[in-house]
Amino acid sequence: MSRPRIVIVGAGFAGYRTARTLSRLTRHQADITLLNPTDYFLYLPLLPQVAAGILEPRRVSVSLSGTLPRVRLVLGEADGIDLDARTVHYTDPEGGGGTLSYDRLVLAAGSVNKLLPIPGVAEHAHGFRGLPEALYLRDHVTRQVELAAAAGNREECAARCTFVVVGAGYTGTEVAAHGQMYTDAQVRKHPMRTGMRPRWMLLDVAERVLPEMDERLSRTAERVLRQRGVDVRMGTSVKEATHDGVLLTDGTTVDTRTLVWCVGVRPDPLVESLGLPMERGRLLVDPHLQVPGRPELFACGDVAAVPDLNQPGQYTPMTAQHAWRHGKVCAQNVAASLGIGGERRAYRHRDMGFVVDLGGAKAAANPLGVPMSGPAAGAVTRGYHLAAMPGNRVRVAADWLLDAVLPRQAVQLGLVRSWSVPLESASPEVARVPGRPDGEPAGTRAGEDPTVRRSETGAAKDGPGGEPAKGQPGGEPARAQPGGEPAKNQPGGEPAKNQPGGELAKAQPGGEAAKDRPGGKSAQGQPGGESAKAQPGGEPAKNQPGGEPAKGQPGGEPAKAQPGGESAKAQPGGEPAKNQPGGEPAKNQPGGEPAKNQTGGETAPRARPGGEPGEPAGSRPAARAPGEPRKASKPSTAPKPSAVAEQAERAKRAKSSRAPGATRSRSPGTPAPSRSARPPADPGPEPPANQPPPGPDIAPGPVKRTDGRAAEGDS
Repeated sequence: MSRPRIVIVGAGFAGYRTARTLSRLTRHQADITLLNPTDYFLYLPLLPQVAAGILEPRRVSVSLSGTLPRVRLVLGEADGIDLDARTVHYTDPEGGGGTLSYDRLVLAAGSVNKLLPIPGVAEHAHGFRGLPEALYLRDHVTRQVELAAAAGNREECAARCTFVVVGAGYTGTEVAAHGQMYTDAQVRKHPMRTGMRPRWMLLDVAERVLPEMDERLSRTAERVLRQRGVDVRMGTSVKEATHDGVLLTDGTTVDTRTLVWCVGVRPDPLVESLGLPMERGRLLVDPHLQVPGRPELFACGDVAAVPDLNQPGQYTPMTAQHAWRHGKVCAQNVAASLGIGGERRAYRHRDMGFVVDLGGAKAAANPLGVPMSGPAAGAVTRGYHLAAMPGNRVRVAADWLLDAVLPRQAVQLGLVRSWSVPLESASPEVARVPGRPDGEPAGTRAGEDPTVRRSETGAAKDGPGGEPAKGQPGGEPARAQPGGEPAKNQPGGEPAKNQPGGELAKAQPGGEAAKDRPGGKSAQGQPGGESAKAQPGGEPAKNQPGGEPAKGQPGGEPAKAQPGGESAKAQPGGEPAKNQPGGEPAKNQPGGEPAKNQTGGETAPRARPGGEPGEPAGSRPAARAPGEPRKASKPSTAPKPSAVAEQAERAKRAKSSRAPGATRSRSPGTPAPSRSARPPADPGPEPPANQPPPGPDIAPGPVKRTDGRAAEGDS
C-alpha cells in the first residue's frame, strides 16, 4: 500500500511550522513535499535589521533542507491548482513546469504587498516583504547619502537625504527607527558639505503609531522616534508619487528619491483562483483550518480566514504569531485526517504580547500584558526573537554583539537592482531577473542611478523592460547597438570608420582597400567601405591576396616567399621554390634537382634535423608541402625517427612515379592542409640504410653520397 502524499504550498511561518510538525508526527508514514520559491525560511521580524546593516542576510534565512528532515523540497511557485484532479502545477526558477499530486493539500502561500490606487506609487515606491527588497533598500539608502555628500547645491542634497516611509505599523515603524540610526552613523563619519542631516518621515492615515498595539506602547514608540529626529505625521498619506518627490494629502510637496511602502499586506492571489468562499481575499476555513466541503484541503497563515474563538464573529489577524501557531494545529489535523496522529483540535490562541524593536537598546514591548520600554524592553525583544527563531541563533547573537562594539560597514554592493524588486509582485521574496516567466522586469525605480532616464511606463531606458534604452536591444536602438540607426562603430546603417560597412577606417578591409591588404582600395583602419591599406577589399595591398596582391601574399603577383602566380622559391604553386615540391623542385626536396644538403645534391650551409636540410640561418622558413610532416619551430639536435622514415619513403615514391623536374600541384579549389589538423607524428622505425644520419644544426662539412654515384659538389 502506497503512503499518503501531503503537499504544502509555501514555507512562511505557517508552512514551515506545518512541515516541521508533520515530519515529526508522520515519521516515514507519509510523503511530505514542500513547494516554495526559495530554499530558506525567512524570519521577517528581523528584516529591518538586515536593511540597517546589523545582521547579514543569511542570519535571518533558515535552510529548509537542513532543518526539515524527511521533507522533500521542490523549488517553484504554484500557479494553478486542480481540486478535482488533486494536482498542483508549479513553475520552477528556470521557467520549467511541473505537477505534484496530493492526498492532502495545505495552502500556506503567505501574503504580498498591498497596493492602493495612488498615482505613481507602483512605479516609484518599494515594498519591504523579502530579502531582495531589504538588500536593495540598504544599497539605495547608502547610495543616496553618498550622492548627497557630493551634491553641489542644498536642494539636491536635501532631496537625496529625505526618506519617506508610508505605514506606521510594525514594519514601517521599525524601518524608520533603524534607518534614522543608520544614516546618522554615515554622516557622523563623513559630514556633508552643506551641513545637512538625513531626514526620515513616517506617514500613516491612522491616528497614532502602531495602532494595533496598546496606547502606552504607541506613545513609547512615537516618543523614541521623535527623539531621534524622525518626522512623524499621523493622519497624512501620499496623494501622488513622482520621480522627484511625493505630494501629500495635506497639500505638502516633499522632494525625495526614496519612498518605502509599508502600508500592509494582502493574501497571495493564488487562493482567488480556486473559486471557493472568501473573506476579504482570504480563504474561509473552519476552526480546524479545513476548507468546508473539501476534506483534503487545509489552509493556514495569511491566506486563511480562521475564526477567532476568543472573539466570536471575528477572524484572527494576519500576524506572524498567528501564522506560527496555525502551522502547528494544521499539521496535527492533517495527520489526524490520515489516521496517523491523534484527534483533531480547533485553533485557540492566547495573547502573549507584542514586541517592537526600535534599534539600539530601545524597544516597545508588553510581554504577558506588562508594558515595557527602554533597555529592559530591548532585552526582552531580542530574547523573544532568539527563542522564536528555528535556527541561526548563535550567529544572530554574534552579529548583535559585534554591532555593539564595532562600527557598521556602510557600503553598497549593487547586487539587487531597482527593477528586480517591483512593488507590484506576486513573489516579493524572489528578485526578478530577465527572462523569468512572469515577464520583463518592471523597470528602474526612483532613486536609481541619476543618469537613468525613464519612459512614460516607468521602465528605465537603459535597463530591460518598458521602453528600452538606446543601448539596449529592442525599441529605439542605440547608436552603439545593432539595428535601427546603428552607431558608427557598429555593423549596419552608417558604419563608423573603425567598423565594417559604409565609410570605413583606414585599417579595415572593404571599399577602397589598403595597400597592405587584399581587395579594392581599403581604408586605413577598418573593413568595408573605404578600406585600410592593411586590410582586404577593393584595391588590394601588395602584401595581401586579391586584386593587385603584394609580393609577399598569395594571388595576383605573388611574393617570392608566398604561393600563387610567380611563386617564391620557398612556396608551392606557379614557379615553385627550390625547396618546395611541384614545378621546379627545390634542391632540398625529393625529385628534380636535389638540395645541396641531400643525397646526390650540393651541400647547404645549414642542415635541418631529421635529415631535412633547411635554409641558411636568418632566412624565412619555407612552407611545407602537402603531406609533409610538421617541422619544429626551433631546430633540435635530436631527429625524430618518424620524420626520417617518412622523408625517405616519400623520396622513393617521388622518384618512381615521375621524372625529375615534373611539376606537382593541387587541383584548383583544393584547400591547403591545415597546420592544426595535422596529428603529431608517432615514433616510427629506424631510418633506412640509404639515408644519411642526421647531422648537427650546422653541418661540419660536405655530405658524402652512399649510393656510389658521383654528384656535383662532392669532394
